[in-house]
Amino acid sequence: MTFASGGTGDVAGITRRAADRVRAGHLWVYRSDVERLQANSGEQIAGSVPPGALVSVVDGRGIPLGTALYSDASEIALRMVSRQPGVGREAYLGELRNRLRAAIHLREAVVAEAFIGSGASQTNACRLIFSEADDLPGIVADRYGELVVVQLLTQGTAQDDVRAVLAEVLAEQPWATTVVERPDARVRELEHLQPAPEAPLFVREGAEATLQTIFTINGVRFHFDAAAGQKTGAFLDQRLNYAAAAKWARGRALDICTYQGGFALHLAQVCERVTGVDASRAALEVADRNLALNPGLRTKVGWIEADAFELLRDYAAAGERFDTIVLDPPAFAKTKRAAEGAMRGYKELNLRAMKMLAPGGTLVTCSCSHHVGMEAFTSVVQEAAVDAGRRVQLLEMRGAAPDHPAILTLPETSYLKSLICRVG
Repeated sequence: MTFASGGTGDVAGITRRAADRVRAGHLWVYRSDVERLQANSGEQIAGSVPPGALVSVVDGRGIPLGTALYSDASEIALRMVSRQPGVGREAYLGELRNRLRAAIHLREAVVAEAFIGSGASQTNACRLIFSEADDLPGIVADRYGELVVVQLLTQGTAQDDVRAVLAEVLAEQPWATTVVERPDARVRELEHLQPAPEAPLFVREGAEATLQTIFTINGVRFHFDAAAGQKTGAFLDQRLNYAAAAKWARGRALDICTYQGGFALHLAQVCERVTGVDASRAALEVADRNLALNPGLRTKVGWIEADAFELLRDYAAAGERFDTIVLDPPAFAKTKRAAEGAMRGYKELNLRAMKMLAPGGTLVTCSCSHHVGMEAFTSVVQEAAVDAGRRVQLLEMRGAAPDHPAILTLPETSYLKSLICRVG
């Protein structure tokens, strides 16, 4: 499918509820809140507005609310890109350039060490562009040293004119050698997107395009392969949480849902022994390659392929004790309907971890489910403490690193929660 840009006369009328949310600063309108779609031809036919079009958004009285990117496939039908109605494609692309440059400038401030251009830097990876959080809905980009990986996540952004603007702006950055697009397979299916171009969006003249590199965060080295199935070899949003966990960790440590070893390798800098657990063998194979990049930690870390819940039950039954436990599961609640079940899962994990911690032990517990807010997550950890009969002191309450900024009027951007606790 080729997505047309549509005309500036395309209009979407939305419910009062959605209009109130937009006026309050929210940037999404769900499909159930779109009351009418009107193409510039005047036809009031839902299919008449092209997928990926820029549409003027109006409330039930016809009062303009701004301009949005339209998707005919996603449950999020409209993503606001301007408070001005009638924004055309050229104006949108011009503003896109400005916002991309502003996003990169922000990273130069909040992750300054990643841009100092020295091989001695302790961190050379960060999120460059974070979709709605940078006023750039549908665009995400991560930097791994000289390599930039881009994701275009909506019908309105997965287009060649957006790719050209991205390549132009990223080519301005002296540290960028290669820019590639790697779509999220699930989003591509949901949005009915065409395959992304195989060729890089940009390769600096005289440089060799590469999809593999080694990057550093907090002085720990990781592999990255843009051609592999997973987008990243470390969760960049956890960068500062990795360092905070290492500050409090000690003794014998257990890293549950280690994925590719992010927390485990940081804990190994200060702990006597670390066991990383994950259900994915492929993830653990990469974790072991990452461990090999950090030879000073090699004798301290071991991996176990296992289901987190089953392993914790077995360990508890065997009387195992740890001084530090990290819980960093994948998102349990990917929809609002799944939130209740997610809370049960979080409680069980935290309850079992608390029972296994030695007195004075450290618990680092995380949630990346944006449908579970910080208050709800803290409450479920509190309930686990009561059921475990442990006195739990909250030492730190943390979120994502500042290169993943949150928007106060868009709660979904405050998705990552991390609590560091002392369990008495």
